[in-house]
Amino acid sequence: MWKQAIEDAVAKTQRNMSVHGMTFPHIDNDQRYAWGENNDWIEGFYTGMLWLCYRYTGDDAFKKAAMEQGSDYRRRLDNDIALEHHDIGFLYMPSAFAQWRLTGDESAKRLALDAADKLLGRWRPKGNYIQAWGPAGDEKNGGRIIIDCLMNLPLLYWASETTGEAKYKDIACIHAEQSLRYLVRGDDSSYHTFYFDQESGIPVGGGTHQGYHDGSTWTRGQAWGVYGFALSYRYTRDPRFLEASRRLARYFIAHLPKDHVAYWDFDAPIEAGTPRDSSASAITACGLLELIEHLEEGDAERAYFQEHARRMMESLVKHYATIGDETAEGLIRHGSYSVRTGNAPDSYMIWGDYYYLEALMRMEQGFAGFWYESE
Repeated sequence: MWKQAIEDAVAKTQRNMSVHGMTFPHIDNDQRYAWGENNDWIEGFYTGMLWLCYRYTGDDAFKKAAMEQGSDYRRRLDNDIALEHHDIGFLYMPSAFAQWRLTGDESAKRLALDAADKLLGRWRPKGNYIQAWGPAGDEKNGGRIIIDCLMNLPLLYWASETTGEAKYKDIACIHAEQSLRYLVRGDDSSYHTFYFDQESGIPVGGGTHQGYHDGSTWTRGQAWGVYGFALSYRYTRDPRFLEASRRLARYFIAHLPKDHVAYWDFDAPIEAGTPRDSSASAITACGLLELIEHLEEGDAERAYFQEHARRMMESLVKHYATIGDETAEGLIRHGSYSVRTGNAPDSYMIWGDYYYLEALMRMEQGFAGFWYESE
């Protein structure tokens, strides 16, 4: 099953690459991608898919296309194009870091390190956090962190390992600790966002930008937490992060519908037409497979998490994947971007496609994507 699904994903990615050239997929409301420039937070996932396909096939066409895109990431960083946000890791780990990891290209390594410096510039020492969106002092977002940022921290952890400079890891650790303290609730659910007073650093309270309401649990946010805390554990070996990943994973699994593919928010009313978020289940499957790697063979939950990762992926492959549909640009249907604002509540999500392919390659080959250096 996994091999067939990977080969279908490779064929679709190859077709997109041939048809759309150097353009990147942007989210669209109409069961398709809107292809355009590298100017959002999501482009790294597409370049990462090219590198995953190259890793799987050895086909130099994927390598050539991904490396051509790599020059655009250098242009974007040097000109500071639409980078006033924390998603630098999402952009540069699956692109520049992946290029260096798979080819040994030193210029790509340098680009990834420069991107880490850019992310480091979002550190706000008064509150000990990495600001999610907007410039320093931004009236609306200056004191805001979001759970998604956990997935950008590997760029900083790796930069510390690579340069020997502790500042990258120190800041990543402190931000992860703040995320654990303020974004993870006592019942193992999570806030999407949390606010601090910009001047004093005093914590203000949790909220949401994407979820059903401020106190609800946005499923993709919970997914970022499952995977992000597991990656923080990989880099730090801090048992608090491993336990956080476990807690969020238990909650995610316990609140899934029968087919193991999440609705967009765990607290949203389930009615006819309530949007799913297939990307949340794809991300969580990757997170569970990462978490399992850090659990002892005799750990009672290891088999439990393994089984639920398998169920999520089986459901995605059998009921959500576009296998056999030669007109489809995306790999899995029924992802949601922002149901709250009506922005693509039911369409293809390029991060959903990326994590779906990553999870398949974890299942089939044990290859875990581009969030750390060694396999």
